[in-house]
Amino acid sequence: TSTFLSQKPKSELVRTSLRLLTSSAYRLQSECKKTLPVEMCPTTDIQLVTQQVIQCAYDIAKAAKQLVTITTKENNN
Repeated sequence: TSTFLSQKPKSELVRTSLRLLTSSAYRLQSECKKTLPVEMCPTTDIQLVTQQVIQCAYDIAKAAKQLVTITTKENNN
């Protein structure tokens, strides 16, 4: 774990972005596991899983962009 993530961020925006990043990463991992032959059951809807993976990836990108924007603003002040 990086020092940045192990410290408690002061900004509520940073905390919110980190929560979104973390929860989306866990969701992404969970959704991807559903596509593994060991985890896949006959009722697995691969289209739904694909949509969930896309949504998780979008949320991760959104959180990362928020963090970059926040840290850039903080560094410029």
